Amino acid sequence: MSDEIEKAIEENAKGLKKASGDGGSAEQHSIEEQIAADKHLASKKAAQSRGLGIKLVKISPDGTT
Repeated sequence: MSDEIEKAIEENAKGLKKASGDGGSAEQHSIEEQIAADKHLASKKAAQSRGLGIKLVKISPDGTT
């Protein structure tokens, strides 16, 4: 179900915001709305990934034995 919602959000962001017939008028979603949709999908994907977003590494200074 989550994948269906993500696809719907993505398709809506790509599609037209408003359209009318006969005259051929169309209006696309604004850049701000598209960026907001992209950030929303990216944050959902990051929240579902494993880990805490922190990488632990061991640091050893050079020249020591």
